[in-house]
Amino acid sequence: MAKWFAGQTRFSLARISGFSGLGLAGLPALALTSSVGPAGIDALRLQQAPYNLTGRKIAIGQVEIGRPGQFGLDKIVPPSGPVEPHRLFQLNEPAIANEFVDDHANNVASVMISQDKLLTGVAPEAVLYSAAVGPLTEMSGQPEECLASQYVALQNSGDVRAVNFSFGEPLSRDPRPAPLLDGNALLTQCIDWSERAHKLLYVIAGNQGGGGIPIPTDNFNGINVAYSRRVNGEFVKVDFANLSSEPNFFSPRSPGPERNEGTRRSINIVAPGNQIEMFDPSGVRVTSSGTSFAAPHVVATVALLQEFGDRQFRAGAPHWSLRSREPMVMKSVLLNSADKLQDTGDGRLLGMSRTLLDESNRSWLDSDAYSDVKIPLHAELGTGHLNAFRAYEQLAGGQWSPAEAVPAVGWAYQKLETDQPSAYEDYVFEQPLQAGSYFSATLSWERLVELADSDDDRYDRGESFRDRGLNNLNLYLMPADADDLSDSVWSSVSDADSVEHIFYPIPETGRYKLRVVHQEGVTGQPTQPYALAWWAQSASSMAP
Repeated sequence: MAKWFAGQTRFSLARISGFSGLGLAGLPALALTSSVGPAGIDALRLQQAPYNLTGRKIAIGQVEIGRPGQFGLDKIVPPSGPVEPHRLFQLNEPAIANEFVDDHANNVASVMISQDKLLTGVAPEAVLYSAAVGPLTEMSGQPEECLASQYVALQNSGDVRAVNFSFGEPLSRDPRPAPLLDGNALLTQCIDWSERAHKLLYVIAGNQGGGGIPIPTDNFNGINVAYSRRVNGEFVKVDFANLSSEPNFFSPRSPGPERNEGTRRSINIVAPGNQIEMFDPSGVRVTSSGTSFAAPHVVATVALLQEFGDRQFRAGAPHWSLRSREPMVMKSVLLNSADKLQDTGDGRLLGMSRTLLDESNRSWLDSDAYSDVKIPLHAELGTGHLNAFRAYEQLAGGQWSPAEAVPAVGWAYQKLETDQPSAYEDYVFEQPLQAGSYFSATLSWERLVELADSDDDRYDRGESFRDRGLNNLNLYLMPADADDLSDSVWSSVSDADSVEHIFYPIPETGRYKLRVVHQEGVTGQPTQPYALAWWAQSASSMAP
């Protein structure tokens, strides 16, 4: 069985994983260190003093068709190898020696936890739990993938902070009649249910398009990742090989284009994924490309942020609580701190380190997401490029409540009462904001999916889920003394997304506020939790 699976892996992964390329070892200027360093996500800076963030004691997960290797269990793995997962599984059982050891899964794991001195992963001391689903056949698929995801989520006494999905399912394998990317495939519902039930963030390799692997990229509660490539040594352009969330062609394997139903877009963020140098199970360096290797950059960044958050909590830091562990807080922090446009040094672009370009060499400012209040996400770029250091700065701004004036950088986790439409909370900025500087804010909340379970609140084969829907929240940037929404400077008012995002220049120096509005409720729940992150430039802190 193991030999058959290993022999099928390269074919299978080209079909159902993050479109990894062939090994290209030996090409110049290819290094995981590049994607982890300042040319990529700038995580190496966080690993060094004074931050010393390496993901220590933070549990993260991985679900794939295969699994990484482990010394002492698998013959192919050398002692003191660069990739040392904590525990390995086959579905919901311990892994079997030498079975389902997979190059692709090991590559993905190395992006997260490699301890090699030259090719260091993003979070080298994170605790990785990895589950192999096994070869997909007519008798296996989404139920088994859900089962493996749940088993990983329950590890570390139920304290796993994020899970990586560098694989997926084509629509052609979905058993529903005339399947669509409407969020209701079993695996997609499983992901959205598990995010809430187990309190962890799912990060998904974003592959929609023609003949892609779009399930579960139609999730609401996770983060979908596109991948970037280097231009002049820096990851600043989305790779042409990404399968867009808005394809212009039809797949021969699908009755229609593989895109989300309605206006909801699939890509949330971009991370490095082109020509990433990694390790196979035997410790040999290989090079490959794809969203498979962009997603683990995001998962491991969560590990760094969670280590920092736990450190702050233990130290009794002001404006801090265990809400920093909430997956929606992580989602808002990561999306809001993403790079869009390079700052010139005066702070007007919030210290961003690069200008990210789409496939047509256009920036975020050239997109409909910038000009249309009903579209929060760029079709190819999401909210921008992952920047681990800026994500740290965003989280370090601390937790704030509507009951107090808030600083220029911070985040909140609150609940809105939903017994009446247009319930709202205001976040008033303590200092005037500078005219001409850009303002960024991201609001995230969850679709409510429930397990149709008869016994133990755990998913079993044959069980299903109930989609209770997504409440509609909106986000407004307003003058501090305004109360009418028509007086807002800008807004994000999508009626389809579980994210609202504002990126807009402040028109004139003055006092402003953010208003979170519960526009419409469909779930029947009395409250709606949400996470909000913001980043502004106060007039008093502008560089001369």
